[in-house]
Amino acid sequence: MSEHPGWPIAGAGAVAAIGRSPAEIFDALCAGTSGLHPMRGFDRSHYTGDRLFEIDDRVGSGDVPGRASAFLLDAIGQALADAGMGEQLGDTPVLVGTGLRELRSVELWAREGIPWSADRLHFGHTLRERFGATVTYTFSNACSASLYALSMACDLLAGGAETVVVAGVDVVTESMVGVADRLQSVAPDTVRPFDRNRRGTILGEGASAVVLRRTGEPGRPYLGRVRGVAVNCDAHHATAPHAGNIAAAVHDAHRRASTGPKDVDLVMLHGTGTHANDVAEAQAMRAVFGTTPEKILMTAMKSMTGHTSGASGLHSLIIALRAMADGLVPPTLGLDEPIDEVADFRIVRGAPAPADLALAQVNAFGFGGINAVALVAGGR
Repeated sequence: MSEHPGWPIAGAGAVAAIGRSPAEIFDALCAGTSGLHPMRGFDRSHYTGDRLFEIDDRVGSGDVPGRASAFLLDAIGQALADAGMGEQLGDTPVLVGTGLRELRSVELWAREGIPWSADRLHFGHTLRERFGATVTYTFSNACSASLYALSMACDLLAGGAETVVVAGVDVVTESMVGVADRLQSVAPDTVRPFDRNRRGTILGEGASAVVLRRTGEPGRPYLGRVRGVAVNCDAHHATAPHAGNIAAAVHDAHRRASTGPKDVDLVMLHGTGTHANDVAEAQAMRAVFGTTPEKILMTAMKSMTGHTSGASGLHSLIIALRAMADGLVPPTLGLDEPIDEVADFRIVRGAPAPADLALAQVNAFGFGGINAVALVAGGR
């Protein structure tokens, strides 16, 4: 395969519980700041677990509709401004990855009679209103949704598109909180990726967006390049991941990027803090990187942002870009006693790690074996 230099990333935007821009989020991660707080949107007395990684944007008591759309618009607006673009997108494609779309707004409509129309369940209507976007797609691909959207964006660029906007978004819904609460016999006090005392993941809210170009603009710097993205869906199990199929997605991403495991400087781990996912991801990384994984820096950010589902893949990608630009890798919070499977992995803990980084691998894995892996290079 001939080497492709990758698709330039012209701009990025993000919101999460720990910050309202990529810079704020990255600084909070490096400082070890957690966005975990007592549950704000729902009645805590109904649940065993009472903590979430919510964005504190509510005024007064109770919840409000349209929060997912608002966060999505914020992140895309940031990315467009960062790319030096105006906000009228016209026929520029906008691809949005999500887990639950505007399900929280539907819950409020069904239970409390708060108005919400069916055409706003996905995001096309809102994107047309704000950005004049006439070509929009919403993909519901669980926790790997935004990297699935990134993969499709690369296909569009290869097919001749000049610019594509890729985004991911999710907010916490009461139905998902209820499901998680019933599945976990002991509610986790926090997210502890790859730790012996991990109890499970905790939901978070956020949105992320990047602007991809077919070619770079002369004289204008770019944040990085998407070298390759691979996706697969093994349907191995409704919830349990399969290490072999995760590894297959990683190898396919490297094939598409014309890179190899030895070229990777940083891995942004999926790191949900669940028993099954952490072990499977560790086994897959062992299969990919062999007997010396300590040569590669690794980190996981969900211990500070929560599991932001549809936004999480691009969240990790954007942080990888910041890490390469600043030469600094944020630590993994909550990892005090590593499981045996990662005992010799070089997972950053305690304090940020200075490093010279040129290539990062971003992992994102979802229910049903929906795996996605991206390779991104630093910018100029």
